[in-house]
Amino acid sequence: MIRIGIGGWTYEPWRGTFYPVDLPKTREMAFAISRMTAIEVNATYYGSQKPATFAKWAQAAPDGFKFALKGSRYVTGRKVLGEAGESIARFLGQGIVELGDRLGPILWQFLPTKQFDAEDFAAFLALLPSAQEGLPLRHAVQVRHESFACPEFIALVRAAGVAVVYADHAEYPALADLTTDFVYARLENAQEDIETGYDAPAIDRWAAIAREWEKGRAPDGLPYVVAADAGAPREVYMFAINGAKIRAPAAAEALIAQIRRS
Repeated sequence: MIRIGIGGWTYEPWRGTFYPVDLPKTREMAFAISRMTAIEVNATYYGSQKPATFAKWAQAAPDGFKFALKGSRYVTGRKVLGEAGESIARFLGQGIVELGDRLGPILWQFLPTKQFDAEDFAAFLALLPSAQEGLPLRHAVQVRHESFACPEFIALVRAAGVAVVYADHAEYPALADLTTDFVYARLENAQEDIETGYDAPAIDRWAAIAREWEKGRAPDGLPYVVAADAGAPREVYMFAINGAKIRAPAAAEALIAQIRRS
């Protein structure tokens, strides 16, 4: 129920720090999959992929592994979100169904300058389908403007069954409200001078938070827009991403190890 990973698998500074120096580049994806339990794919934000590509990813991943896909910038970067229907359909129709049960949540990440407009955001949420060609879909939104830290936004996403991304970031607002049956967290504040990105107490804390989320609890000490609530057990996705990117794999592996120990 707890899946932890990194963003993508192509990053040259990971050679020698994560990948063995002699590992062929064609084996990087397989190596990353073997060490993680989920991967957030950033390439889908910038452009479409071929159905055969998604099929290849699915075949490379073991049972239980998930790929979270970052939604197209042509959806989240537009001025009027309620007009994104055609772009959403194009993104979902590019062949993501080839991932089958390896498909995790779809992450819709908005620009830091994007402000909350209740009517327009409600229209956007209404455009997100619950399935594509029979394959169930789950959606998460990462908002990065302080105007979203309001009860009206939380009520909208909760009614839509969409997750609010919890981001550990030095500048963006952190919204820990639980709005659906899964949690999507991005740890974006790693430090390069720490071998594992986050120090041992922080790793312990994030592992404990992940376990609380998995049990359906609202962890103490996190920022909630509305009163913290609890519920049924939840699936948890936690990605070590951004920040000191070179440390992301080590942070993810430390979290995986800590959760397994507990």
